[in-house]
Amino acid sequence: MKLVRFGAPGQEKPGVVDAQGAIRDLSAHVKDITGETLAPASIDKLKKIDPASLPLAPAGVRIGAPVGDVRNFLAVGLNYADHAKEAGMPIPPEPILFNKLANTIVGPNDNVMIPKGSLKLDWELEIAFVVNRRARYVSEADAPSYIAGYAICNDVSERHFQIERSGQWMKGKCCETFGPLGPWLVTPDEIADPQNLDMFLDVNGKRQQHGNTKTMIFGCHYLIHYISQFMVLEAGDVVTTGTPPGVALGQKPTPTFLKAGDVMHLHIAGLGDQKQKVVEFK
Repeated sequence: MKLVRFGAPGQEKPGVVDAQGAIRDLSAHVKDITGETLAPASIDKLKKIDPASLPLAPAGVRIGAPVGDVRNFLAVGLNYADHAKEAGMPIPPEPILFNKLANTIVGPNDNVMIPKGSLKLDWELEIAFVVNRRARYVSEADAPSYIAGYAICNDVSERHFQIERSGQWMKGKCCETFGPLGPWLVTPDEIADPQNLDMFLDVNGKRQQHGNTKTMIFGCHYLIHYISQFMVLEAGDVVTTGTPPGVALGQKPTPTFLKAGDVMHLHIAGLGDQKQKVVEFK
């Protein structure tokens, strides 16, 4: 099942994608797609609904992030072996965790704004997962049952803020619009192996990132186990899991960072596509 939210920002309605790729309105069954909606029992009920019985969403409607009312948005750094090599850094012995603020999350095709003072705006194509219930001290064996679904995330980053302004990475990761998510939340039954998905990111039609989730150092199932040893995850929390090589920061000899007017196109097999335009701060 592919869950989706559609409509104007702050007024999104819940939906599901039918076999023909059309968005169907789930409003008669659930108020929104949030942590409560993603509970296993709730998902089981939604799967029994015939999408053809639901009204179609308006043609050309905006697509929002596929989960609303997100409380926690966590991220993993240097989680692809080939990206660590690109960055000239050793493979981390344990996952590197940091926070992105939940209010960075926007729709998959919304504009990305250049923050004030930005010098080095960068892209990061990632697979994210969403938690379906409270997770604390989850075993590796049980970890898959805690994942509601997977989605594309663009972990937009300002490298000058992140690396050169001292302190934690958060200041380069939490600017407004730095978390495009979606288009869909794809339930695990539609993803045969989350650790074998081809992925790419283009900027202005030029391929910048190309990889596969099989080169992740720590897979999605291990990550939910690992993170839950240190903190409690709640239903609806989002974890974005790191990026393959090809970010601007890794370009030699001179990186080409994002500027106003640039267009990013992201794709992960089975999870759909995103497209964002970079715009000046308003």
